[in-house]
Amino acid sequence: MKSGWQQKTFGEILLKTETVNPQAFPNSEFDYVDVSSVSNQTYEIMETQRIRGKDAPSRARRLIKANDVIFATVRPTLQRIAIVPEYLDNQVCSTGYFVLRPKSIIGHKYMFYWLFSEYFMSQMEILQKGASYPAVTDAEVQSQSIPFPSLVEQQRIVAILDEAFEGIAIAKANAEKNLKYMSDIISAGFISLTLKENQTDWPLETVASIAASQKGSIRTGPFGSQLLHSEFVDSGIAVLGIDNAVFNEFRWAKSRYITQEKYQQLQRYRVHPGDVLITIMGTCGRCAIVPDDVPIAINTKHLCCITLNRKKCLPRYLHAYFLYHPVAQEFLSRQAKGAIMAGLNMGLIEELPVILPSVEQQIEIVNSFDSLISETKHLTSINQQKIIALESLKKSLLDQAFSGNLTDKVTDRSLAEAAL
Repeated sequence: MKSGWQQKTFGEILLKTETVNPQAFPNSEFDYVDVSSVSNQTYEIMETQRIRGKDAPSRARRLIKANDVIFATVRPTLQRIAIVPEYLDNQVCSTGYFVLRPKSIIGHKYMFYWLFSEYFMSQMEILQKGASYPAVTDAEVQSQSIPFPSLVEQQRIVAILDEAFEGIAIAKANAEKNLKYMSDIISAGFISLTLKENQTDWPLETVASIAASQKGSIRTGPFGSQLLHSEFVDSGIAVLGIDNAVFNEFRWAKSRYITQEKYQQLQRYRVHPGDVLITIMGTCGRCAIVPDDVPIAINTKHLCCITLNRKKCLPRYLHAYFLYHPVAQEFLSRQAKGAIMAGLNMGLIEELPVILPSVEQQIEIVNSFDSLISETKHLTSINQQKIIALESLKKSLLDQAFSGNLTDKVTDRSLAEAAL
């Protein structure tokens, strides 16, 4: 730790916060911040519910004040973190948040940034328990330590991070806008290709009807009681997850393995070359095709894996159809009541209607579509890499900030390089 800095636990530097029971005041109204109120993209409280005390949910118990920092202890690595604004002073949040109200030795904004640090997040990942809804306890958060310099130095660090993160947000938004533009071009291209032929002769199938005939051709994998984090090993049989379907194409990401012995119990969840993977937890709706060179691997509960009857449907056609065809998008939107990514599950995917040309026509469509993808791939890749670089820059700046090495010149240069 840098000379002149201190290190204390949150338990030592936080003021005691209050709990309330809104039901004791049945006719009084208050603004309620539940766990879904905080965006893990903007790190702000995006919306609240205005409710009466008599209608308050049982978790509406924590009084919040302006400049408190709230941290969601349910799925903590999702980073639902926000600073309470003035207009929510003396309102109520869920017990799913830990409320941080610092003593005078630490600024609330400095503490806010610390919650995003790699060290703090890694501790949360280690401590979280539970398969479906991993969480940490208030006591576990309180026991975490935070390094901090003088208030003057804290203010300098915060000012630099504020400016840098604003620049990163703008650059990231521009890159995401470019990606959206590329996606719109690709979507319009696929629709155009499928409209070239006379679709009146194309049958309407479902994903269930175009899957292979063997049992389990549409499946989710094991998790929870069947596969615990503690059962992962350093090498062995690969376990595929959400991160293998990033950017709607298959990529090797975080390495997770199980033993050969465990695989013998779970081999019915094996993925095969050409299987179509759709994410149904976390960031839902990503889609990828398992490559031909995949080693023996299984998928987790976070993925729906589809083995197709290739005499009826090609994996590449279903992949593009799921992502871009208006019939698929309209069905998903209707089922999820306007939020396409909110309601995905295996049953919904099985019922998805598929307008199905012949395999010969699918080949023509896919070949033309691949040419379009190739034309846009370079620009798409540039913007994807830019977003990754900007996220890496955020981590780097936080590391520099909390090690006492953050300077204006380093920040400006790094931001310029990442935004190129």
